[in-house]
Amino acid sequence: MRQLLTALSAVVLLAYPFAVYFGIDKFGLSWVGIFLIAALGARLLFVQRSKLKELKQVAQISAITGITLVGLGIVFKQHGWLTFYPVVVNVCMLILFASSLNQSQTIIERLARLQEPELPESGVRYTRKVTKVWCGFFVLNGLIALYTCFQPLELWTLYNGLISYLLAGSLFAGEWIVRQFVRKDQ
Repeated sequence: MRQLLTALSAVVLLAYPFAVYFGIDKFGLSWVGIFLIAALGARLLFVQRSKLKELKQVAQISAITGITLVGLGIVFKQHGWLTFYPVVVNVCMLILFASSLNQSQTIIERLARLQEPELPESGVRYTRKVTKVWCGFFVLNGLIALYTCFQPLELWTLYNGLISYLLAGSLFAGEWIVRQFVRKDQ
């Protein structure tokens, strides 16, 4: 049951922009807000299963901030508060990835070591470069997400509910393809 609730909260949060866009018009801000607070609360409760403490911290901070933003939207009866959630998530991810550059192992290296504990030195160098690329992505994506907060809700939903996911997926897939060539050369 716990896994089902964890998966359900993850799906809801991925669909957050669509829940805001379609839900507010159909059900009203209060009902959508309560639903989103419940999903964010579930994420907060079930995040303890993550293997990396930093990912737990990002999930906790983003969930608490999301609950706060949604709560402010309900209190002030303004959906604009809810649109800042993707910005917060990008800032949290940027802080996580950038701060790991000052540590002996970057976040990408730690994730890689979950699958390959004896990562060679070339893999360590590669993961550091990938971490920097993701930092650049979070800066750019966060700035665009911030820009969309001041645009019509349709544009905000299109970017934060579709385009940003496509960009992140493309970066992830592109990195995977590059990694296959890098591994061949080793």
